[in-house]
Amino acid sequence: MTDESERAVQAAVDGELRLLDPEVRASPDHVLELLDPEFTEIGASGRRWDVESVLAVTSGGSVSAESPVEVSQMSGVVLAPGVVHLTYFADNQGRRAWRSSLWRLTETGWRMYFHQGTLTA
Repeated sequence: MTDESERAVQAAVDGELRLLDPEVRASPDHVLELLDPEFTEIGASGRRWDVESVLAVTSGGSVSAESPVEVSQMSGVVLAPGVVHLTYFADNQGRRAWRSSLWRLTETGWRMYFHQGTLTA
């Protein structure tokens, strides 16, 4: 992997981990910095999300009530210049899922464009 590819993957990983941080999720401004305006998600529940629906859920929560998500097996690959695909395993208080995200480089930095979760045992 080239230095440029490593930096791109690391930027996406950093953004992903920030989005999983309860304090970041509680701040609509911070979430908006990380989500692409065209963001969509197919959640582990099967529900389809967009920026507005994510903000409605995350910004109303209490930071102290939300435990950090345990992340493992995070890996990333550059699919094309300015596009990174991440995959990882997440355990959110026993709700376990494989996660996949697409990040793209915009004029304002790296932003999550697409996310999908699939529940697993």
